Amino acid sequence: MELLLWIISFSLIGGLLSVIFASSFLLLSEKSRNLAVPHLVSFAIGTLLGASLLGLIPHALEAEFSIDPHNLGLTLLLGLLGFFVLEKLVLWRHCHHDHCDVHDPETTAHNHDDNKAKAAGSLIIIGDAIHNFVDGILITAAFMTDTHLGIVTALAIAAHEIPQELGDFVILLHSGFSRKKALYFNVLSSLATVVGAVLAYFLLADMQHLLPYILVVAASSFLYIAVADLIPGLHHKVKPSETLQQISLIAAGTIFIFITHSTLH
Repeated sequence: MELLLWIISFSLIGGLLSVIFASSFLLLSEKSRNLAVPHLVSFAIGTLLGASLLGLIPHALEAEFSIDPHNLGLTLLLGLLGFFVLEKLVLWRHCHHDHCDVHDPETTAHNHDDNKAKAAGSLIIIGDAIHNFVDGILITAAFMTDTHLGIVTALAIAAHEIPQELGDFVILLHSGFSRKKALYFNVLSSLATVVGAVLAYFLLADMQHLLPYILVVAASSFLYIAVADLIPGLHHKVKPSETLQQISLIAAGTIFIFITHSTLH
């Protein structure tokens, strides 16, 4: 029971510490935030791509179990298709009549983008919850190996999640969430870390073989959001200087994740 208390305590730290740190972004004035958000969206794209391609998928492939890479590839494909369908359902949910912003062929691109942004916000919460759930499993696995390893793992996860949580705040604000609502949903999704940790404590032996697939599903959600929802919005700015800035910020987000992973490993 003492071990369970350690796991719960440090899974809370791992889940909430990064949210609290990233939430300092919300202290900016509305004017400063409006100036910063377009640039931070590009940075968030980099963190999403980096977390998926440099973190989640490699960890799934490095699993100790004999996992067929083709099965993981199929899981990734099904995950992408699943989130496409989920986004459709979220978009349709915003329609209350036949001629709505989504279905009306004469709708302006601006209104369509607003609905896409709302869907992206909903998806990022789901994807982040899955990611945090997996983090909880990892924390429990580390604690069940060695208490000191569990503490280091929890703190490492908190440090790794800071840029990702910052990206989540940016995406939620970009999706039309208020500052309080963005903070509320980020805290709520962070509690999935505790849920994953507690379930893993009791069912770890039965759940370990599913971990690679859970990692890939989380990766598919982040890839879909970055590629399908966020990157198209960058094409509205076509000046060479703006494009160069976008590429630089995407690269910066990816490099930040890469450095974080390298440092913590």
